[in-house]
Amino acid sequence: MQKFKMGLIILLIPTAIIVYAFLFFVWQSLKELPMVQQFTQEEVVTVQSFFDMPIPEAYIPIYMAAEAKYNVPWTLLAAHHRIETRFSTMKTLLSPAGAEGHMQFMPCTFVGWQHPTCKDLGKGAISPDELKSLAAIEKYGGYGVDANGDGIADPYDIEDAIFSAANYLAHSGAATGDIEGAVFHYNHSDKYVRDVLHFYHLYNKHKDELVALVSATKEEG
Repeated sequence: MQKFKMGLIILLIPTAIIVYAFLFFVWQSLKELPMVQQFTQEEVVTVQSFFDMPIPEAYIPIYMAAEAKYNVPWTLLAAHHRIETRFSTMKTLLSPAGAEGHMQFMPCTFVGWQHPTCKDLGKGAISPDELKSLAAIEKYGGYGVDANGDGIADPYDIEDAIFSAANYLAHSGAATGDIEGAVFHYNHSDKYVRDVLHFYHLYNKHKDELVALVSATKEEG
């Protein structure tokens, strides 16, 4: 009886492989149908309806690239971006306190607190050229990053700003799992921490759908 069962299983294996291959190729063909493509894309796009503001799809690959380099969750970077400048939709990217750029860096944090003019909140007397200078950042121990390889670190450049935020959060503990501590280090406010973590957890919940959204957008392009 046992030999009969084993023989039956052996006979069924090729059949199962054939059925699987058939279904796979059928699905690949169905995916090309406009009706199926439209349904899939609409299903993915609905993820943005869960948020008070849609995450600009062009920014998600930048968040993900920064995550790969600094081991900081890209959804955390998106949450900071949402809180700091509403995904860069604010009328100005310069705050009354002196924070600058897409991710709202104080100049002394961007260039380095060893700069001789840095004190108090960290506005400092740092010129625009010095703010972007890689040599100055290295000299004064700042967190500014040249992410796009143009020779400067610019808080008003979206790639540089996001990578710089990832760099800062990584050094503040996010890269080793201390997310809450890193967020507090970014802005010493309990409310700020709550707000950022709210969006971080929300984006994490829909992380796979957001990545699929980016993939769908690329395919359309």
